[in-house]
Amino acid sequence: MKRSRGTEIRLLANDPLQAAAEQAGARPEGVDDDLLDAYSRAVISAAEKVSPSVVNIEVRQAGQGAEASRRPSQRERGGSGSGFVFTPDGFILTNSHVVHNASWIRVTLTDGRSWQADLVGDDPHTDLAVVRISAPALTPALLGDSQKIRVGQLVIAIGNPYGFQCSVTAGVTSALGRSLRTGSGRLVDDVIQTDAALNPGNSGGPLVNSRGDVIGVNTAMILPAQGICFAIAINTAKFIAGRLIRDGKIRRSYIGMAGQNVPLHRRIVRFHSLTRESGIMVVSAESDSPAQKAGIVAGDIIVSFAGQAVAGIDDLHRLLTDERVGARTPLVVIRGPEKIELSVIPREFPAGR
Repeated sequence: MKRSRGTEIRLLANDPLQAAAEQAGARPEGVDDDLLDAYSRAVISAAEKVSPSVVNIEVRQAGQGAEASRRPSQRERGGSGSGFVFTPDGFILTNSHVVHNASWIRVTLTDGRSWQADLVGDDPHTDLAVVRISAPALTPALLGDSQKIRVGQLVIAIGNPYGFQCSVTAGVTSALGRSLRTGSGRLVDDVIQTDAALNPGNSGGPLVNSRGDVIGVNTAMILPAQGICFAIAINTAKFIAGRLIRDGKIRRSYIGMAGQNVPLHRRIVRFHSLTRESGIMVVSAESDSPAQKAGIVAGDIIVSFAGQAVAGIDDLHRLLTDERVGARTPLVVIRGPEKIELSVIPREFPAGR
């Protein structure tokens, strides 16, 4: 019996099937499985952590124009989007284009509870908005730091595309520091580009990292391209949300002129020692506007504002902050062959524009 057992052991130790499996690399295949499980675990963990904070937002918007007055069915339009709770007392972050001009807002939580919401404030210039519900036992999402994101980092988008509640998609950070032009015409800087799939209804939902920290607010996709989607960086959203909660709006300054970007002749650039080779040619100045009062006229080319070189309209928009409201600010224009320094006092940007 002992001999028989020893023979059996020897045969198992020299099993040709086992040897072939080891030679074929069965062990590396196991390692690949472990890596896949690690990826899956990261997505699962992040989704489970954040999903209770994600909400579905339904809105009704009053129709506008002659069509709404002729057809009762056009007086109100419905829409939906996503959002996420970011404070225990019911403040919810979403996109401006989801709730702008809404006459009625209803928020549905992942547990099925539904609440009517109040619009705290929205900012079309950054496509961000805050709404609030009075509901108990809310789970706020943890806000991260978008400055710590790296290209190639795993990101997860959660939202309600086409009404499919709490759908999860995953991808990577494709690029950082993008600029995205919103519906208002202004550029939003420091936008995150990702290939995590977004669809209509995802707007306003969170973009999170593998730890479940919110690093962006999903806002747009490029059609018909695939895998080019954008999120407003959470650091921008934190600032905007704080101002909306405090003031109900974002104060910005304006000077009241229309202009267009134009190149500058090299001789003018050299003669006046300008640092940029383009500026803003003034097309018109509004009546009784800060621009008109400052002496700005059609044909002037703005090359500097508040001591900063201005190469185009987007540069000027970035400098027209709320701190400039009511503050006398130097503005430099090229008028014919001359460089002229003027002084302008910007006003607060009018509501509804």
